[in-house]
Amino acid sequence: MEFINTQIQDLTLIKPSVFGDNRGYFLESFNQEKFSQHIGDVNFVQVNESKSAYGVLRGLHYQKPPYSQAKLVRCIEGKVLDVVVDLRHLSPTYGQHLSFELSGENKHQLFIPRGFAHGFVVLSETAIFSYMVDNKYAPDFDSGIAWNDKDLNIDWQLPIEEIILSEKDKALKPLKETVIPTM
Repeated sequence: MEFINTQIQDLTLIKPSVFGDNRGYFLESFNQEKFSQHIGDVNFVQVNESKSAYGVLRGLHYQKPPYSQAKLVRCIEGKVLDVVVDLRHLSPTYGQHLSFELSGENKHQLFIPRGFAHGFVVLSETAIFSYMVDNKYAPDFDSGIAWNDKDLNIDWQLPIEEIILSEKDKALKPLKETVIPTM
Protein backbone atom coordinates (compact mmCIF):
# COMPACT_ATOMS: atom_id res chain seq x y z
CA MET A 1 0.00 0.00 0.00
CA GLU A 2 1.49 3.32 -1.11
CA PHE A 3 0.54 6.61 0.60
CA ILE A 4 1.16 9.63 -1.63
CA ASN A 5 1.07 13.21 -0.34
CA THR A 6 -0.77 15.61 -2.64
CA GLN A 7 -0.32 19.35 -3.31
CA ILE A 8 -2.78 20.03 -0.48
CA GLN A 9 -1.50 19.22 3.00
CA ASP A 10 -3.12 16.20 4.72
CA LEU A 11 -4.94 15.07 1.55
CA THR A 12 -3.50 11.66 0.68
CA LEU A 13 -3.84 9.43 -2.37
CA ILE A 14 -3.57 5.74 -1.51
CA LYS A 15 -2.59 3.08 -4.03
CA PRO A 16 -3.25 -0.39 -2.63
CA SER A 17 -1.18 -3.38 -3.66
CA VAL A 18 -3.26 -5.52 -6.01
CA PHE A 19 -2.51 -9.20 -6.48
CA GLY A 20 -4.15 -10.66 -9.55
CA ASP A 21 -4.15 -13.82 -11.60
CA ASN A 22 -6.51 -15.66 -13.95
CA ARG A 23 -9.02 -16.07 -11.09
CA GLY A 24 -9.35 -12.35 -10.37
CA TYR A 25 -7.62 -10.15 -7.81
CA PHE A 26 -7.09 -9.53 -4.10
CA LEU A 27 -6.32 -6.24 -2.39
CA GLU A 28 -6.23 -4.91 1.11
CA SER A 29 -8.48 -1.85 0.99
CA PHE A 30 -7.82 -0.80 4.58
CA ASN A 31 -5.25 -1.65 7.21
CA GLN A 32 -5.52 0.24 10.52
CA GLU A 33 -1.85 -0.14 11.41
CA LYS A 34 -0.57 1.14 8.05
CA PHE A 35 -3.21 3.87 7.96
CA SER A 36 -2.27 5.11 11.45
CA GLN A 37 1.43 5.04 10.55
CA HIS A 38 0.95 7.21 7.43
CA ILE A 39 -2.16 9.27 8.15
CA GLY A 40 -2.66 9.20 11.92
CA ASP A 41 -5.40 7.92 14.15
CA VAL A 42 -8.82 8.12 12.53
CA ASN A 43 -11.72 6.17 13.95
CA PHE A 44 -14.06 5.29 11.09
CA VAL A 45 -17.61 4.72 12.36
CA GLN A 46 -19.63 4.17 9.19
CA VAL A 47 -19.20 2.85 5.64
CA ASN A 48 -21.47 4.22 2.90
CA GLU A 49 -21.96 3.03 -0.66
CA SER A 50 -23.75 4.54 -3.63
CA LYS A 51 -24.49 3.43 -7.15
CA SER A 52 -24.92 6.15 -9.75
CA ALA A 53 -25.43 6.44 -13.49
CA TYR A 54 -23.29 8.28 -16.01
CA GLY A 55 -23.36 12.04 -15.46
CA VAL A 56 -24.58 11.95 -11.86
CA LEU A 57 -22.71 14.56 -9.87
CA ARG A 58 -22.87 14.32 -6.08
CA GLY A 59 -21.41 17.29 -4.25
CA LEU A 60 -19.68 19.36 -3.23
CA HIS A 61 -20.68 18.31 0.29
CA TYR A 62 -19.37 18.72 3.82
CA GLN A 63 -20.72 18.63 7.37
CA LYS A 64 -20.34 21.55 9.76
CA PRO A 65 -18.70 21.11 13.18
CA PRO A 66 -19.14 19.35 15.50
CA TYR A 67 -20.12 16.74 12.87
CA SER A 68 -17.32 17.36 10.37
CA GLN A 69 -16.18 14.17 8.70
CA ALA A 70 -12.92 12.73 7.46
CA LYS A 71 -13.46 10.28 4.60
CA LEU A 72 -11.66 7.43 2.92
CA VAL A 73 -13.22 7.12 -0.55
CA ARG A 74 -12.88 4.72 -3.46
CA CYS A 75 -14.69 3.68 -6.61
CA ILE A 76 -15.32 -0.06 -6.51
CA GLU A 77 -16.77 -0.36 -10.02
CA GLY A 78 -16.78 2.09 -12.91
CA LYS A 79 -14.97 5.44 -13.03
CA VAL A 80 -15.49 8.78 -11.30
CA LEU A 81 -13.79 12.13 -11.18
CA ASP A 82 -13.39 12.82 -7.47
CA VAL A 83 -13.02 16.48 -6.42
CA VAL A 84 -12.09 18.03 -3.07
CA VAL A 85 -12.03 21.69 -2.00
CA ASP A 86 -9.96 22.87 0.97
CA LEU A 87 -12.28 24.75 3.37
CA ARG A 88 -9.77 25.12 6.24
CA HIS A 89 -9.56 28.89 6.86
CA LEU A 90 -5.95 28.78 8.11
CA SER A 91 -4.70 26.57 5.29
CA PRO A 92 -2.45 28.13 2.64
CA THR A 93 -4.56 26.21 0.09
CA TYR A 94 -7.96 27.47 1.35
CA GLY A 95 -10.42 27.56 -1.55
CA GLN A 96 -8.24 25.43 -3.81
CA HIS A 97 -9.37 22.15 -5.29
CA LEU A 98 -7.82 18.96 -6.61
CA SER A 99 -9.31 16.27 -8.84
CA PHE A 100 -8.52 12.56 -8.98
CA GLU A 101 -9.71 9.76 -11.22
CA LEU A 102 -10.85 6.88 -9.03
CA SER A 103 -11.93 3.68 -10.72
CA GLY A 104 -12.54 0.01 -10.30
CA GLU A 105 -9.57 -0.45 -12.61
CA ASN A 106 -6.95 1.70 -10.83
CA LYS A 107 -8.34 0.93 -7.34
CA HIS A 108 -6.93 4.19 -5.94
CA GLN A 109 -8.37 5.62 -2.75
CA LEU A 110 -8.35 9.13 -1.35
CA PHE A 111 -8.14 10.14 2.29
CA ILE A 112 -9.97 13.43 2.80
CA PRO A 113 -9.43 14.99 6.23
CA ARG A 114 -12.03 17.08 8.03
CA GLY A 115 -12.34 20.56 6.61
CA PHE A 116 -12.89 19.70 2.94
CA ALA A 117 -15.89 19.77 0.63
CA HIS A 118 -16.12 16.61 -1.48
CA GLY A 119 -17.92 15.54 -4.61
CA PHE A 120 -17.68 13.26 -7.60
CA VAL A 121 -19.14 12.82 -11.05
CA VAL A 122 -19.64 9.47 -12.78
CA LEU A 123 -17.66 9.15 -16.03
CA SER A 124 -18.61 5.53 -16.80
CA GLU A 125 -22.02 3.97 -17.57
CA THR A 126 -22.48 3.38 -13.82
CA ALA A 127 -20.24 3.53 -10.77
CA ILE A 128 -20.29 2.00 -7.31
CA PHE A 129 -18.65 4.38 -4.84
CA SER A 130 -17.72 3.63 -1.23
CA TYR A 131 -16.69 5.94 1.57
CA MET A 132 -15.75 5.38 5.17
CA VAL A 133 -16.45 8.29 7.52
CA ASP A 134 -15.27 9.12 11.02
CA ASN A 135 -18.45 10.84 12.20
CA LYS A 136 -22.16 10.09 11.86
CA TYR A 137 -24.38 11.74 9.31
CA ALA A 138 -26.08 14.77 10.87
CA PRO A 139 -28.68 16.22 8.46
CA ASP A 140 -28.96 19.52 10.37
CA PHE A 141 -25.21 20.09 9.86
CA ASP A 142 -25.12 19.01 6.21
CA SER A 143 -23.92 21.68 3.80
CA GLY A 144 -22.19 22.20 0.50
CA ILE A 145 -20.83 24.42 -2.24
CA ALA A 146 -22.11 24.80 -5.80
CA TRP A 147 -20.51 22.34 -8.19
CA ASN A 148 -20.27 25.05 -10.87
CA ASP A 149 -18.74 27.82 -8.72
CA LYS A 150 -17.09 30.13 -11.27
CA ASP A 151 -14.25 31.02 -8.89
CA LEU A 152 -13.36 27.36 -8.32
CA ASN A 153 -13.59 26.70 -12.09
CA ILE A 154 -13.64 22.90 -11.71
CA ASP A 155 -13.32 20.89 -14.90
CA TRP A 156 -15.78 18.03 -14.33
CA GLN A 157 -14.74 16.46 -17.66
CA LEU A 158 -18.34 16.28 -18.91
CA PRO A 159 -20.50 18.62 -20.96
CA ILE A 160 -22.76 20.65 -18.64
CA GLU A 161 -25.91 19.30 -20.33
CA GLU A 162 -24.92 15.74 -19.33
CA ILE A 163 -24.58 16.50 -15.61
CA ILE A 164 -27.40 15.18 -13.40
CA LEU A 165 -27.93 16.83 -10.00
CA SER A 166 -30.21 16.32 -7.02
CA GLU A 167 -32.55 19.18 -6.12
CA LYS A 168 -30.45 19.74 -2.99
CA ASP A 169 -27.25 20.11 -5.01
CA LYS A 170 -28.91 22.47 -7.50
CA ALA A 171 -29.61 24.88 -4.61
CA LEU A 172 -26.02 25.09 -3.31
CA LYS A 173 -24.25 28.46 -3.49
CA PRO A 174 -20.71 29.43 -4.53
CA LEU A 175 -17.96 29.38 -1.91
CA LYS A 176 -17.85 33.19 -1.57
CA GLU A 177 -21.58 33.19 -0.72
CA THR A 178 -21.29 30.32 1.79
CA VAL A 179 -20.49 30.80 5.45
CA ILE A 180 -17.77 28.26 6.20
CA PRO A 181 -17.42 27.56 9.92
CA THR A 182 -13.95 27.15 11.40
CA MET A 183 -13.06 23.53 10.90
